[in-house]
Amino acid sequence: MRGDARSYAAARKERAADIDRWLADLFRTACPQPYGRDGRNLPGGAKSGFVSGEERGAGVSLTGPGAPAAGTGAAFAGTGVALVAVGSLGRGELAPGSDLDLVLLHNGQDDVARIADRIWYPIWDSGLGLDHSVRTVDEVTKVAREDLKAVLGLIQARHVTGDPELTRAAREAVLAEWRADSRRRLAELREAADKRAESSGELAFLLEPDLKDSRGGIRDVQAMQAVAAAWVASAPGPRVREAYEFLLDVRHGLHLVTARGADRLVLQEQDAVAAALGLLDAEALMRRLAEAGRTIAHAFDATWRTVDRLLSGPAPRGRRPLADGVVEHGGEVVLARGVNPKDDPILVLRAAAAAAEAGLPMAPATVSVLAAQSPALPVPWPDEARDALVALLGAGRAAVPVWEELDQAGIIVRLIPDWERVRHRPQRNPVHRFTVDRHLIEAAAGAASFTREVSRPDLLLISALLHDVGKGWPGDHSTTGEIVARDIGARMGLPPSDVDTLATVVRHHLLLPETATRRDLDDPVTISRVAEAVGSREVLELLAALAVADGNATGPAAWNTWKASLVSELVRRVRSALSGTPPAPAPSLSPQQASLARHGGGAVRVNGGAVTVVAPDRPGLLWRAAGVLAAHRMVVRAASAASASSTAVIEFSVVPEYGTPPDPATLEADLRLVLAGRLDIEQRLARRTRSLRPARVPVAPPRVSLVDDASQTATVVEVRAHDRPGLLWRIGRAFGECSLDVRAARVETLGAEAVDVFYVVDRSGRPITDAAQRTQVREHVLAALR
Repeated sequence: MRGDARSYAAARKERAADIDRWLADLFRTACPQPYGRDGRNLPGGAKSGFVSGEERGAGVSLTGPGAPAAGTGAAFAGTGVALVAVGSLGRGELAPGSDLDLVLLHNGQDDVARIADRIWYPIWDSGLGLDHSVRTVDEVTKVAREDLKAVLGLIQARHVTGDPELTRAAREAVLAEWRADSRRRLAELREAADKRAESSGELAFLLEPDLKDSRGGIRDVQAMQAVAAAWVASAPGPRVREAYEFLLDVRHGLHLVTARGADRLVLQEQDAVAAALGLLDAEALMRRLAEAGRTIAHAFDATWRTVDRLLSGPAPRGRRPLADGVVEHGGEVVLARGVNPKDDPILVLRAAAAAAEAGLPMAPATVSVLAAQSPALPVPWPDEARDALVALLGAGRAAVPVWEELDQAGIIVRLIPDWERVRHRPQRNPVHRFTVDRHLIEAAAGAASFTREVSRPDLLLISALLHDVGKGWPGDHSTTGEIVARDIGARMGLPPSDVDTLATVVRHHLLLPETATRRDLDDPVTISRVAEAVGSREVLELLAALAVADGNATGPAAWNTWKASLVSELVRRVRSALSGTPPAPAPSLSPQQASLARHGGGAVRVNGGAVTVVAPDRPGLLWRAAGVLAAHRMVVRAASAASASSTAVIEFSVVPEYGTPPDPATLEADLRLVLAGRLDIEQRLARRTRSLRPARVPVAPPRVSLVDDASQTATVVEVRAHDRPGLLWRIGRAFGECSLDVRAARVETLGAEAVDVFYVVDRSGRPITDAAQRTQVREHVLAALR
């Protein structure tokens, strides 16, 4: 395995050439009389057999991807049989694990089946994968007319050996059909690309991307090449070709590492593939991959805009003013006539804001001109520049594609130099669905929905854009982000007081969701700590809006109705604390919970993924109920436990581990048996544990922390571990063995990571203060997790 990808492209071409020579030899031996193996009966006295490098180019000269790499020139001219490569061999991109895709063309020979067998069987015997067909030119044209996959291969077909005129005729017929029916075929191509993206996701943002089928992957470049072959749009430019070559190199390295033809880059192979490409580690590989994927996806979108514009007929004439120096023309945002970007450093932001507010794309040529000619903004920024940035972000979802246009052109890093550290930075965590930079603009777009609910919408949008900017630096990203945000805020010309507010919001952007899901809101210490950190109602409302925007931009696992209700309740209580008035007491039990509590001995309600348990409070209730859920193959995604008037209320958010959920009646019956002390769940869970497979990839060891000063009435134990069935049951049983009661709990699963917090007291109802006992608790819980 090589540690340098620079030779991979050459290796692919060399392997394709070797395969070509082998195929030419197979073809020569397979040809019947009068094209016999000694060549004496070939038309025109031509010679058969292997051809030299000099002879190889003597035959048909095809341009582009259809050019022959190992043609036989005049040797088989007029014979009416030709071997044509499509797919990766046809493009000269044969990776180590690639299959061969071949078409044997003929003009109606009776014995063509015998020729085919003499070619296909040696290939099969060699162990190579083979996709093959035997067709006349008319049959090829018919297949291409009806089969999108076939025509995409035939558009880039390459003559290997045999009669070059036959190959030429087939390619010309296929291309003529493709161009003549371009309106229908390109719509079909676009639909296929959309379906592929829907099923395979976006390469730039996936933990384990499919290098071929993901949006921004190899097939998208091949689709753009097919559009260019229809003479509707230009062929991919140099940046796209460079990105494409990198994807081919990654796929090449993946084939070497796995010793098979794989397209999905799974987590456990990423470090080895990075080494094969001479990169530092998987982080560096995935960052380069994200950049390549976004470059291709951006060009892919631009290609289809061109297709839509050309196929929909001429655009309405005229120019509609959008902003100073900015107009709409032909459905795109362009510069007004006579405007010189060199004279106006704010023009680039003004044009971007106008495009986002109008919901229109910026013309590629306009973006190129702005990137090349716009002078640097003065530092600090003029008010107009900051206002234009806020207007751009305030456009919401429409801001995302405009921001991407500027970013692809290198404009964003010139406006905000610190952006370079987060640009394309992967977040190798299943909770996050975007790279850091894309997450930031997505969060800002989401924050635009809350600008009517805060007193400083400008600071909300800017803080959303910058809240994770510290991830480009070592250390805790909230701490480093505060420092970076101060620098950027001053660069943008914010007044010192606004810079302080911005820095505080960035520093504490995780405060509300983490506190709401990991602390007991009924504990006075929780509310006072948050109020002290926030300092003002203005910062509190900014943090509340940012928590929603950040959570939604992160992914489904990071934000849900359960977390939203907890954050809302925390904000309500902190707001009262900041105003100096006690909060109105929340009802101890909801009407539904109160109705269940009237059952006396304990009650259960299962409503889809929500499971509510209400019962007289007693030790071990939480973990025994969790054990029943685990025994029924239900995964606990979130849980909260609290007591009110000697009544325990446990709310679980669950999903089936796989398949359909269990029958609610059966689940309720088992929960009631546990509540009544008539069901020992341990034996069931032991059987489940023995049947579990070990984790597919190495996981970090669990961590158990006793958090000091988080409560004056209980000891707060925070547990972080890789999630697995029965985890909550094991933790709770460990507490029980240490003679501890769980007074309150917050349980959350983020991807494959469990973050569980428990407020525990001893049997006297007091926190644990003895150092030896604290150590015992920590070690006991750790032992239960192993």
